[in-house]
Amino acid sequence: MFRLSSSDEKTNIIKFDFIDALSLPMFALTMVAEARTLQNRPHLREIGDMEQASEEEISGANPNPDPLVPVGYEANDTKASLKMLAGNITINTLFSLLLVRIYRFLYSHKIFKIKNRKISFLLAMIGWDFFYYWSHRLQHERRIFWANHVTHHSSEHYNLSTALRQPWSNFLVSWVHMPLPFLGIPVEQIMKAGQLNLLYQYWIHTETIGRLSKPVENIFNTPSHHRVHHGANPQYIDKNYAGIFITWDKIFGTFEPEVRKIKYGLTKNIGTFEPLKIAYHELSDLFSDVHKANNWREKVSCLFEHPE
Repeated sequence: MFRLSSSDEKTNIIKFDFIDALSLPMFALTMVAEARTLQNRPHLREIGDMEQASEEEISGANPNPDPLVPVGYEANDTKASLKMLAGNITINTLFSLLLVRIYRFLYSHKIFKIKNRKISFLLAMIGWDFFYYWSHRLQHERRIFWANHVTHHSSEHYNLSTALRQPWSNFLVSWVHMPLPFLGIPVEQIMKAGQLNLLYQYWIHTETIGRLSKPVENIFNTPSHHRVHHGANPQYIDKNYAGIFITWDKIFGTFEPEVRKIKYGLTKNIGTFEPLKIAYHELSDLFSDVHKANNWREKVSCLFEHPE
């Protein structure tokens, strides 16, 4: 969320801009409003409701959309998500000190020079979102990268606090966006594009918003599309990777519409609110499996296999 000032190319100064200053109180106010809105709903689902669902409900054999019935908030779950946010801000702000140096080095060797800053910022936004799609997809398809992203999927609830359940090992995939400075996008615009992309995804973590108008649903990532992404139902796994534009999923064949009631969380939930376990349980399991592997081929296979 927080970014680095690049006004002085010789220094790395952490800068909290207006958007950063506004974001934290905005998170608090909108979560309170969402929680109160959900409390006024006549019916809320319990986490276990989908465990007792029929095979048809789980598999999506019936193509007719189910009504949207929210799960709601749970105090310990929300506290865990906020703790994950605090750790993410601390770790990633420090890591950005290194990352911005790498970006500046790549920008100094850029292959294009984009003179118009409005055009370069537009390219930064589109380019970040494009590479985000592939980064996100990679984190679902290869276990070493899933060890980072699994944190975000570990909640069995789905609300605005879930958006704040951010991982602590983003260094595993930070290289995905490195083509941007090399292609001539200024470093400060890359950092701003990443900030805005992440903030956009905050509002789509909610069950208080149903489906929007077709033009919006056809182009943008929405709460309906992203609820699918957080689903553990078989037809929802590894779908809807988009950040801002759902177009990428439609182009690359990973789009799935919201039809069945969604079972949130993991196919095998971890059952803990402990931040260290939420952040590193999969990485710990992965290292254990690599250690147990019989040879180097098996060890490498452990790292890059699909996280079934």
